[in-house]
Amino acid sequence: MPSSTHLSQDADSTQPNARLADINHQLAETYPALSPQLKLAAGYVLEHRMEIAFQSIRKTASAANVTPSTLVRLAKRLGFESYEQFREVFQSAVQAAPVEFTGRANKLRDQANLPDDPLFLEVGDAALDNIGRLFTVDNQARVREAAQLILAARSVAVVGFRDTFACAYHFAYVGQIAMPGVTLIRGLEGGLLTELDRFNEQDVVVIFGFEPYCAETVKALEITRANGVKAIVVTDTLRSPLVPGARITFNVANATPHFFPSLLAAITLCEAILAECVAFGPDNLVDNVANFETRMRKLGAYVKVK
Repeated sequence: MPSSTHLSQDADSTQPNARLADINHQLAETYPALSPQLKLAAGYVLEHRMEIAFQSIRKTASAANVTPSTLVRLAKRLGFESYEQFREVFQSAVQAAPVEFTGRANKLRDQANLPDDPLFLEVGDAALDNIGRLFTVDNQARVREAAQLILAARSVAVVGFRDTFACAYHFAYVGQIAMPGVTLIRGLEGGLLTELDRFNEQDVVVIFGFEPYCAETVKALEITRANGVKAIVVTDTLRSPLVPGARITFNVANATPHFFPSLLAAITLCEAILAECVAFGPDNLVDNVANFETRMRKLGAYVKVK
């Protein structure tokens, strides 16, 4: 039976599918000796790897006819410190193959034929679970570190293309209100190199990327890395091509029954980092927010509610 330490040491050197195969082998070997409740949980795990990867622990426990604490006990019996670490093996294995939007869309169509239409609640369960996994003690420390890095920088480039452009735009738009040195990188008309060339070791890049990883995003990171820019990376797995060389990495959950990866946790992380910047930054950040609001109101940017 491997210990949690052994599993964590193997995490970087072992392929995700091999780690999952190891779990399945352990479950098959120990199954006869398990209690009735653990047998129910183990049987469900062996037959439903997709559900284990993307369902909340509450949803999985209900489907397996066990309690959430039973799933936690099973994970610890296999050498994991928590159920989240156990589930990450399944998520890594599932995400090891390229994300196929068409397959996910077809699965949504299949859901329409189910009598009780569980899709709406499943989307909600996944969203709440993604947010819950974001707010950990480790991420709290990373958010504070990221805010300090941003506040100390001369300027901040924000990068995210295709699906994660919404994250980059939100971070840059809100960030610019308090910190004028924040710049959204658009890379239009082949201008990516020109936009990024001015950033150097005095600066920070905040970069977003989920699988399938956008070629322009990887290129942008290569350019900034070559110039010595410190990177804050928001991605979906530590296997992401954006992780190597990053100063700070946020591994955010984006599981969803939807055909496209969820951006909810990444957007929430943007808000947490920017809130920390204003809370712990100099007083002029608050002045910048106040001045922005005053200008917008004078320009008639907001509609008054009567």
